[in-house]
Amino acid sequence: MRLHSQRGPVNPTVGLLLLGFIVACVWIWKRLPPELQDQIVEQAVPVVAAAAVVLLLVWRIVKRIRRRAHMKQERALLLAQFQKATAPDKRLELACTLVEINDYQMEGLESVADEFQTVFSKTLTTALGDKLYRDRGRAASYLGVLCDPRVVPLMMKALDDDHWWVRSQAALGLGRMRAKEAKAKLEEMAAEDWDQTVRSRCLEALERIK
Repeated sequence: MRLHSQRGPVNPTVGLLLLGFIVACVWIWKRLPPELQDQIVEQAVPVVAAAAVVLLLVWRIVKRIRRRAHMKQERALLLAQFQKATAPDKRLELACTLVEINDYQMEGLESVADEFQTVFSKTLTTALGDKLYRDRGRAASYLGVLCDPRVVPLMMKALDDDHWWVRSQAALGLGRMRAKEAKAKLEEMAAEDWDQTVRSRCLEALERIK
C-alpha cells in the first residue's frame, strides 16, 4: 500500500516570488554591458561546471553509503529469519535471497556459510525432477559463491543434470569458484552440449578459470 504524500499544494506566493526573481535576473542581465556579460560567463561557467561535478560525486557517494546501510539492515533481518526457520523450502528461499542482496559475495555472511552449504547441497541432491529444476539450478550456482572446494565434486555432477538450466548454473558456479578441476569437463561441454546457454556459460566459466 502506498502512502499518500503529506505535502500540500505549492504556495502561490512562493511561485510568484520565484517567477519575479527570474524575470528580475533576466532584466538585469540584458542591461549589463556586453564586456561584463562575457567576463561573467567566462568566470562563472567553469565554476558552475566544477561545482556540478563535485555535487554529482558527493551525491553518488552518499547514495552508495545509504544503499550499503540499507543492505546491511535488510541482511541482518533476513539472517535472523534464516536462523529461526526450520522448513527446508523456507531456508532455501532465505539463503538464496541473502546471496542475491549481498551481491553474490560471502562478506558479512561468514557465520552461516556452513549452513548455506548444507542447504544448497541437500537441495541439489534431493530436489529431483523437472518441476524442481529451478531449485537445483540456484543451489548449483550459489554453491559457487561459497568458494568451498569440498563442493566441487557435487557441482561437477550437476553438469550432467538432464535440465539445461541446472547445467548452465552449475557451470556458472564453477566459474565463480575458478575450479580448475572442472576445466576439462567444461571444455567438453562448451563444444558438445546441445544447449546454447549451457555452452555460453561453460565458455564464461573457462574464461574465469584461466
